[in-house]
Amino acid sequence: MSSMADQQRIHPVPDVEAPPQTSPTVPLVPQGTSKSDDQSYPPFHRTYPPMNSKPPKKRSRCCKCLCWTLSLLLLLILILGITVGILFLVFRPKLPKYSIDRLQISQFDLNSMDSTLSATFNVTITARNPNERIGIYYEGGSHLSAWYTETKLCQGSMPKFYQGHRNTTVLVLPLSGQIQNGTGLIMAVQEQQQRTGNIPLRLRVSQPVRVKLGKLKLMKVKFSVRCGLVVDALSANNAITIQSSSCKFRLSL
Repeated sequence: MSSMADQQRIHPVPDVEAPPQTSPTVPLVPQGTSKSDDQSYPPFHRTYPPMNSKPPKKRSRCCKCLCWTLSLLLLLILILGITVGILFLVFRPKLPKYSIDRLQISQFDLNSMDSTLSATFNVTITARNPNERIGIYYEGGSHLSAWYTETKLCQGSMPKFYQGHRNTTVLVLPLSGQIQNGTGLIMAVQEQQQRTGNIPLRLRVSQPVRVKLGKLKLMKVKFSVRCGLVVDALSANNAITIQSSSCKFRLSL
């Protein structure tokens, strides 16, 4: 019986598919240190795009185009400056001069029916061209007017003509006009004459011209002349004396 029991005893059979169990030969935690002391992690670094990253190609092309444009503009300005300097040295331009030499009043009458003041002046202007190599073409479209304070008394225009080198031209220009409610103006002029003994007037000229340099005729420009004069009286059929006068010239494109 005992031999049969020994034969029926069941022995455990190891699992052939399980991995072999091996005992660790090196301790997981070094001696003298705790488990928590050994938990070290690599430092965290955040990456940023480089500061000197290249701009887009479109922006680079715009910058190049702007640089070329500015360079071309500076070159044109330099060429223009050199050209003007050469012309100045060759022709030595001088401003024309103007003066008012005489004033005649043929009409300065007040209409009693509607208080309209009619004024007719004849102004003698002397125009001088002091340039030796520059001529002046006086074109049409000029405007000439005479003023007392802020009231325009009469107006006219200058004729078309050519003024040659070192030429002096005397122009007798008729001006005419009408002023509404002229009674107040007549009273102001008489009061001015009694108080100061003279009457200040202003003459304005706007004239388009073309300048001729040698044989070259330049584009049309416009100049203005502002003249201030003081007369002893302002009445018709009297000899008007100009006590003082001065004119200023200004050129505009």
